[in-house]
Amino acid sequence: MNTATIQILYTSDVHGHAMPVTYGTKVDGGLASYATAVKNARAKNPDILVVDNGDLIQGTPLMTHYVKEHASKENPMVGIMNRIGIDAGVPGNHEFNFGKNIFQAAVDQSDFPWLSANIMDKRSGQPYFGQPYKIFVMDHGVRVAIIGVTTHYIPNWEDPEHISTLDFADALSTLDTWVKHLRQQENPDIIIGMYHGGLERDPDTGEPTENPTGENQGFEMCEKINGLDILLTGHQHRQLVSTINGVLVVQPGHNAQAYGNVTIHLEKMEDQWRLAKKHASIEKLSGTEADCGILNYLEEIESSTQNWLDEPVGYIEGDMTIDDPLQTRIEKHPFIEFIQKVQMEASGVDISVTALLNNEAGGFKGQVTMRDIVSNYIYPNTLVVLELTGRDIHAALEKSADYFTLDEDRNIAVNPSYIEPKPQHYNYDMWEGIEYTIDVAKPTGERIETITYHGEPLREEQTYQVVLNNYRASGGGNYDMFKGKPVLKEIQKDAVELIRNYFEKHPSVPATVRKNFYVKKS
Repeated sequence: MNTATIQILYTSDVHGHAMPVTYGTKVDGGLASYATAVKNARAKNPDILVVDNGDLIQGTPLMTHYVKEHASKENPMVGIMNRIGIDAGVPGNHEFNFGKNIFQAAVDQSDFPWLSANIMDKRSGQPYFGQPYKIFVMDHGVRVAIIGVTTHYIPNWEDPEHISTLDFADALSTLDTWVKHLRQQENPDIIIGMYHGGLERDPDTGEPTENPTGENQGFEMCEKINGLDILLTGHQHRQLVSTINGVLVVQPGHNAQAYGNVTIHLEKMEDQWRLAKKHASIEKLSGTEADCGILNYLEEIESSTQNWLDEPVGYIEGDMTIDDPLQTRIEKHPFIEFIQKVQMEASGVDISVTALLNNEAGGFKGQVTMRDIVSNYIYPNTLVVLELTGRDIHAALEKSADYFTLDEDRNIAVNPSYIEPKPQHYNYDMWEGIEYTIDVAKPTGERIETITYHGEPLREEQTYQVVLNNYRASGGGNYDMFKGKPVLKEIQKDAVELIRNYFEKHPSVPATVRKNFYVKKS
């Protein structure tokens, strides 16, 4: 046989989406549907590799409930991937959110290797998960090498306790090193980089699409690494297929709504396989029936999750529902004030920072259940109290003010950089305990007009105690002014638990608004 065709199916940023539901409505997708797609593909072509590109185990009420109530059992996301029979996985940044023990248990339960070349053991200096790459020998003897790397920006987001034994080497230089090693020592027929990270430039124009933080290095990888054939990306939740400097680049979106389908054609010349053609597509899971075996496997944990979600925890007097996410960010909203009160009571300080985490959050009205809480607060954030100067607070407010722009009709709108290439609405913060005004008509960096604390002007050199989530406290979202600041207190309960505890103390909560910030256009 002088020709061979290899197929690669891959998911990325599944974020705990196993079932075809969002715990509010039924949707197309989920790993149960993906399992059917994989079975169908294998029936047509047995020469297939199936891999996952990270951010697998966090992101849905199913996984939050698993960690809180069923952590002694098999991680359901790993259990599904074992049943699908995937060949390899790569750690994503959100794999660490639940702490060391949960992730390590997931790794130990996996029937597949976690490929990780740049997450290093601090003590040994070796790859923490053991395998930087794996070579798969396919039918006809074709040898496919897959190297796993993860965005090294994780220490800017994650709770230090969760990653205290790890170092994160530069993803680009690490991938380059291992590609060279493979070409020189192993001589595989195909080399694939599986990178839990995205593209820092537009794949077609090469124009920068974000600040050069190093969080995403995919474009530079394709430009600078010789010998790389395919780069499977993720992290940005985009759906794309492109070619950069001869490297086929793919990203399949998020929440298991679609998957990447890569086809590689090879020809044998003088006993050596040569890559003849490569192409990819994004296959949506719309209309794909869920696999019965996976549904049966999930039945117990899913039933337990649904019962947990339906538990009533408190009552809202009035209305905290969100109809317009942009308006909620422009004008103080009772739901935002509620979250600030939760944070201030839990921390004992009177300045608080929070965000409306996404545009799907609906707020609260009437009886509040656990389903309402986890639908509105989707991340397992804990709280940190930092000691900040007035200058730090002013800088943070200017950073948040960059979220806004004026459209062609001079209406206040969202800065496009917070929408593309990845929605980042969670990086606009609102503050409680201080009064301030944002003027969107002014230049970036000069938009904050007045800041007062207890009726007095904020003093640049004075220090203030501020409560915020651990992601932001570490500088996440490019809030560099928070990095390295004194930590006065850490509240290790996650936000969902803190909100529930607040309702236990205050069974009926009035919807109130004290307008302490204003967003205007001069």
